[in-house]
Amino acid sequence: MKKIVIILAILTIILISRTSQDEIIIPDNAIRFRIIANSNSVIDQTTKMQIAHDLYPELIKTTQNVNSVTEARAQIQASEQTLKPIIEKYTTDYQINYGNNYFPTKEFKGVTYAAGDYESLVISLGQAKGDNWWCVLFPPLCLLEAENNNTDDVTYQLYTKEILKKYMQ
Repeated sequence: MKKIVIILAILTIILISRTSQDEIIIPDNAIRFRIIANSNSVIDQTTKMQIAHDLYPELIKTTQNVNSVTEARAQIQASEQTLKPIIEKYTTDYQINYGNNYFPTKEFKGVTYAAGDYESLVISLGQAKGDNWWCVLFPPLCLLEAENNNTDDVTYQLYTKEILKKYMQ
């Protein structure tokens, strides 16, 4: 019995240390983006995804040529006025907030994004009581997620590490 416990303890330590070495950490100065649906009804969730889809070209223009978090922050804040007409095609009941906002834990293709308060652009639709869609605007991981929907977890993790190296030196 003692041998089994010792073996399990050793395996647990190995797995924990291996996981922490491979873990991808999104830096504190990353800027996130979130759209919170009015509710979890099919209509509200569809509206949220339509808005996310239509905002995608604007997000590309906003973040594709920035090289620092300061530049990204300025570009994102300046883009708020161009987001409104896109959102208003679907609803007039919304709020846009740029600042520190709470995000739940998200896991995507083997990368865990920890819960917490993050600098972010948040669009709340209606009562904002539904499931949300979100990504990282800077470094531009939103674009990576959208462009690499068919990649496997390992490929996505490698791309993510490269982007983080490029933008977060």
